[in-house]
Amino acid sequence: MPITQWPLGERPREKLLAKGPAALSDAELLAIFLRTGLPGHTAIDLARDLLEHFGGLRSMLSADQSTFCRAKGLGPAKFCQVQATLELTSRYLQEQLRGNPIFTSPRHVRDYLAVQMSAYHREVFVALLLDTRHRLIEFAELFQGTIDAAHVHPRELVRLALEKNAAAVIVAHNHPSGNAEPSKSDISITRKLRDGLRLMDIRLLDHFIIGRGEVTSLADKGLI
Repeated sequence: MPITQWPLGERPREKLLAKGPAALSDAELLAIFLRTGLPGHTAIDLARDLLEHFGGLRSMLSADQSTFCRAKGLGPAKFCQVQATLELTSRYLQEQLRGNPIFTSPRHVRDYLAVQMSAYHREVFVALLLDTRHRLIEFAELFQGTIDAAHVHPRELVRLALEKNAAAVIVAHNHPSGNAEPSKSDISITRKLRDGLRLMDIRLLDHFIIGRGEVTSLADKGLI
């Protein structure tokens, strides 16, 4: 039965308008995005098939163009729509976080990093340089590639912090594999950075590891 013949309260668009987007399932939200289904399949049916095919919404939205367009019912036009939607969302969130945000809680930092690092598909090491009131001075991408002691030099971070007159620093890097647990190398690097900054009377407040849908704070684990 076409969606237009469903009871009003069960149609995705009408349900969204009446109850808000949070009341909809992933399949219902995706059906609104798709707009149409396939012969013999409503947009809801297609949405459910796609979520099963990709293994979830995140995998679908992060798929590359070739993988995305091979799925039944999708193509270059839908891929462009997805990319535009994701970029609009990112820009909207970044606008909310502009204006020298003050990091008063670990959650605030997590939210900020989730926005800033959401598009990274390879390992990236970054630093947040903060003033005495923990206001952001600068978000600096230090390098891309495998994070190990051969790449992360305390002197480079110390030099940057002194140049920007930072009183405190938060560092972070992502794990593209999705696992946000710190490795022995992550812990060792963190302590070297802490000790190097401490010589200049600059505090290392935390080291965050960004996984897929989760963020780990080394400070919360007592590893700094």
